[in-house]
Amino acid sequence: MEEKKIIFAARVVSSIFTPFYLPIVGLVILFLFSYLNMLPNAYKLFALLLVYIFTALLPTFLIRMYRNYQGWTPIQLGIRERRIVPYVISILCYFTCFYIMNMRNMPHLMSSILMAALIVQVLCALINVWWKISTHSAAIGGVTGGLLAFSMIFNFNPVWWLCVLLALAGMVGTSRMILRQHTLSQVVCGYFLGVLAAFISIILV
Repeated sequence: MEEKKIIFAARVVSSIFTPFYLPIVGLVILFLFSYLNMLPNAYKLFALLLVYIFTALLPTFLIRMYRNYQGWTPIQLGIRERRIVPYVISILCYFTCFYIMNMRNMPHLMSSILMAALIVQVLCALINVWWKISTHSAAIGGVTGGLLAFSMIFNFNPVWWLCVLLALAGMVGTSRMILRQHTLSQVVCGYFLGVLAAFISIILV
Protein backbone atom coordinates (compact mmCIF):
# COMPACT_ATOMS: atom_id res chain seq x y z
CA MET A 1 0.00 0.00 0.00
CA GLU A 2 2.79 2.42 0.95
CA GLU A 3 4.67 1.54 -2.22
CA LYS A 4 1.61 2.36 -4.35
CA LYS A 5 1.33 5.78 -2.68
CA ILE A 6 4.98 6.52 -3.42
CA ILE A 7 4.61 5.49 -7.06
CA PHE A 8 1.43 7.57 -7.38
CA ALA A 9 3.21 10.60 -5.90
CA ALA A 10 6.11 10.09 -8.32
CA ARG A 11 3.69 10.01 -11.27
CA VAL A 12 2.02 13.21 -10.08
CA VAL A 13 5.38 15.01 -9.76
CA SER A 14 6.45 13.80 -13.21
CA SER A 15 3.16 14.98 -14.72
CA ILE A 16 3.21 18.40 -13.05
CA PHE A 17 6.83 19.14 -13.89
CA THR A 18 6.74 17.86 -17.44
CA PRO A 19 9.35 19.62 -19.62
CA PHE A 20 6.65 21.08 -21.86
CA TYR A 21 5.36 23.47 -19.19
CA LEU A 22 8.67 25.00 -18.19
CA PRO A 23 8.93 27.65 -20.96
CA ILE A 24 5.57 28.94 -19.69
CA VAL A 25 7.00 29.11 -16.18
CA GLY A 26 9.99 31.08 -17.44
CA LEU A 27 7.73 33.53 -19.26
CA VAL A 28 5.52 34.04 -16.21
CA ILE A 29 8.61 34.74 -14.09
CA LEU A 30 9.75 37.35 -16.62
CA PHE A 31 6.34 39.03 -16.60
CA LEU A 32 6.33 39.16 -12.81
CA PHE A 33 9.90 40.16 -11.99
CA SER A 34 11.34 42.09 -14.95
CA TYR A 35 10.55 45.28 -16.85
CA LEU A 36 8.31 43.16 -19.09
CA ASN A 37 5.62 43.47 -16.41
CA MET A 38 4.91 46.90 -17.95
CA LEU A 39 3.68 45.31 -21.16
CA PRO A 40 -0.10 45.46 -21.79
CA ASN A 41 -2.00 42.56 -20.27
CA ALA A 42 -3.45 41.63 -23.66
CA TYR A 43 0.07 41.36 -25.10
CA LYS A 44 1.27 39.21 -22.21
CA LEU A 45 -1.77 36.97 -22.54
CA PHE A 46 -1.12 36.56 -26.27
CA ALA A 47 2.52 35.63 -25.60
CA LEU A 48 1.55 33.09 -22.93
CA LEU A 49 -1.08 31.57 -25.21
CA LEU A 50 1.37 31.34 -28.11
CA VAL A 51 4.02 29.65 -25.99
CA TYR A 52 1.47 27.33 -24.37
CA ILE A 53 0.11 26.16 -27.73
CA PHE A 54 3.50 25.42 -29.29
CA THR A 55 5.47 24.16 -26.28
CA ALA A 56 2.81 22.30 -24.29
CA LEU A 57 -0.54 21.72 -26.01
CA LEU A 58 0.58 20.84 -29.54
CA PRO A 59 3.59 18.61 -28.74
CA THR A 60 1.63 16.79 -26.01
CA PHE A 61 -1.27 16.17 -28.40
CA LEU A 62 0.94 15.03 -31.30
CA ILE A 63 3.10 12.77 -29.13
CA ARG A 64 -0.01 11.21 -27.58
CA MET A 65 -1.41 10.57 -31.07
CA TYR A 66 1.88 8.95 -32.07
CA ARG A 67 1.91 6.81 -28.92
CA ASN A 68 -1.70 5.70 -29.44
CA TYR A 69 -0.99 4.91 -33.09
CA GLN A 70 1.90 2.67 -32.03
CA GLY A 71 -0.19 1.12 -29.25
CA TRP A 72 2.39 1.97 -26.56
CA THR A 73 1.87 2.94 -22.95
CA PRO A 74 3.69 6.03 -21.58
CA ILE A 75 6.23 3.69 -19.95
CA GLN A 76 6.85 1.88 -23.25
CA LEU A 77 7.34 5.19 -25.04
CA GLY A 78 10.12 5.96 -22.55
CA ILE A 79 12.41 3.34 -24.13
CA ARG A 80 15.42 5.18 -25.59
CA GLU A 81 14.94 4.02 -29.18
CA ARG A 82 11.30 5.11 -29.14
CA ARG A 83 12.00 8.66 -27.93
CA ILE A 84 13.36 9.90 -31.28
CA VAL A 85 10.02 10.84 -32.86
CA PRO A 86 8.75 12.64 -29.70
CA TYR A 87 12.01 14.62 -29.64
CA VAL A 88 11.57 15.59 -33.31
CA ILE A 89 7.97 16.65 -32.67
CA SER A 90 8.85 18.81 -29.67
CA ILE A 91 11.87 20.38 -31.41
CA LEU A 92 9.79 21.34 -34.45
CA CYS A 93 7.07 22.82 -32.23
CA TYR A 94 9.60 24.81 -30.18
CA PHE A 95 11.34 26.07 -33.31
CA THR A 96 8.03 27.16 -34.83
CA CYS A 97 7.20 29.12 -31.69
CA PHE A 98 10.65 30.76 -31.68
CA TYR A 99 10.26 31.66 -35.36
CA ILE A 100 6.83 33.23 -34.83
CA MET A 101 8.12 35.27 -31.87
CA ASN A 102 10.99 36.60 -33.99
CA MET A 103 8.68 37.35 -36.92
CA ARG A 104 6.48 39.43 -34.61
CA ASN A 105 9.56 41.19 -33.14
CA MET A 106 8.71 40.13 -29.60
CA PRO A 107 11.18 41.17 -26.86
CA HIS A 108 14.51 39.36 -26.99
CA LEU A 109 14.26 38.18 -23.37
CA MET A 110 11.05 36.33 -24.21
CA SER A 111 12.48 34.60 -27.27
CA SER A 112 15.68 33.78 -25.36
CA ILE A 113 13.64 31.47 -23.11
CA LEU A 114 12.43 29.58 -26.18
CA MET A 115 15.94 29.45 -27.58
CA ALA A 116 17.25 28.02 -24.30
CA ALA A 117 14.48 25.41 -24.19
CA LEU A 118 15.08 24.54 -27.85
CA ILE A 119 18.83 24.09 -27.31
CA VAL A 120 18.17 21.83 -24.30
CA GLN A 121 15.77 19.73 -26.38
CA VAL A 122 18.24 19.41 -29.27
CA LEU A 123 21.11 18.41 -26.98
CA CYS A 124 18.96 15.81 -25.21
CA ALA A 125 17.85 14.42 -28.58
CA LEU A 126 21.45 14.12 -29.79
CA ILE A 127 22.60 12.44 -26.58
CA ASN A 128 19.60 10.10 -26.72
CA VAL A 129 21.03 8.53 -29.89
CA TRP A 130 23.68 6.88 -27.72
CA TRP A 131 22.45 7.21 -24.13
CA LYS A 132 19.14 7.84 -22.42
CA ILE A 133 19.20 11.17 -20.55
CA SER A 134 16.49 12.64 -18.35
CA THR A 135 14.59 15.37 -20.21
CA HIS A 136 12.60 16.14 -17.05
CA SER A 137 15.81 16.88 -15.16
CA ALA A 138 17.26 18.79 -18.11
CA ALA A 139 14.15 21.00 -18.18
CA ILE A 140 14.25 21.88 -14.47
CA GLY A 141 18.00 22.38 -14.90
CA GLY A 142 17.19 24.76 -17.74
CA VAL A 143 15.00 26.82 -15.42
CA THR A 144 17.85 26.91 -12.91
CA GLY A 145 20.31 28.05 -15.58
CA GLY A 146 17.83 30.66 -16.76
CA LEU A 147 17.43 31.95 -13.21
CA LEU A 148 21.20 32.31 -12.82
CA ALA A 149 21.48 34.07 -16.19
CA PHE A 150 18.67 36.53 -15.45
CA SER A 151 20.07 37.21 -11.99
CA MET A 152 23.24 38.43 -13.72
CA ILE A 153 21.32 40.41 -16.34
CA PHE A 154 19.02 42.13 -13.83
CA ASN A 155 21.49 42.10 -10.92
CA PHE A 156 19.35 40.43 -8.24
CA ASN A 157 20.07 37.82 -5.58
CA PRO A 158 18.65 34.45 -6.72
CA VAL A 159 19.44 32.46 -3.56
CA TRP A 160 15.89 31.86 -2.33
CA TRP A 161 14.57 30.99 -5.78
CA LEU A 162 17.60 28.78 -6.29
CA CYS A 163 16.81 26.87 -3.10
CA VAL A 164 13.25 26.28 -4.33
CA LEU A 165 14.46 25.06 -7.72
CA LEU A 166 17.04 22.72 -6.19
CA ALA A 167 14.33 21.18 -4.02
CA LEU A 168 12.07 20.77 -7.06
CA ALA A 169 14.93 19.27 -9.07
CA GLY A 170 15.46 16.72 -6.31
CA MET A 171 11.77 15.83 -6.34
CA VAL A 172 11.66 15.51 -10.13
CA GLY A 173 14.83 13.42 -10.31
CA THR A 174 13.69 11.15 -7.50
CA SER A 175 10.30 10.64 -9.14
CA ARG A 176 11.94 9.62 -12.42
CA MET A 177 14.10 7.06 -10.61
CA ILE A 178 11.15 5.72 -8.58
CA LEU A 179 9.27 5.18 -11.84
CA ARG A 180 12.38 3.41 -13.18
CA GLN A 181 12.57 5.73 -16.16
CA HIS A 182 16.12 6.86 -15.38
CA THR A 183 19.18 6.05 -13.35
CA LEU A 184 20.89 8.49 -10.98
CA SER A 185 23.59 9.29 -13.54
CA GLN A 186 20.97 10.05 -16.22
CA VAL A 187 19.13 12.38 -13.85
CA VAL A 188 22.25 14.21 -12.68
CA CYS A 189 23.69 14.58 -16.19
CA GLY A 190 20.34 15.82 -17.49
CA TYR A 191 20.15 18.45 -14.76
CA PHE A 192 23.62 19.86 -15.31
CA LEU A 193 23.18 19.76 -19.08
CA GLY A 194 20.05 21.90 -18.68
CA VAL A 195 21.78 24.34 -16.32
CA LEU A 196 24.76 24.92 -18.61
CA ALA A 197 22.82 25.00 -21.88
CA ALA A 198 20.20 27.48 -20.64
CA PHE A 199 22.70 29.72 -18.85
CA ILE A 200 25.06 29.96 -21.82
CA SER A 201 22.32 30.40 -24.42
CA ILE A 202 20.56 33.20 -22.49
CA ILE A 203 23.79 35.04 -21.70
CA LEU A 204 25.26 34.76 -25.20
CA VAL A 205 22.29 34.67 -27.60
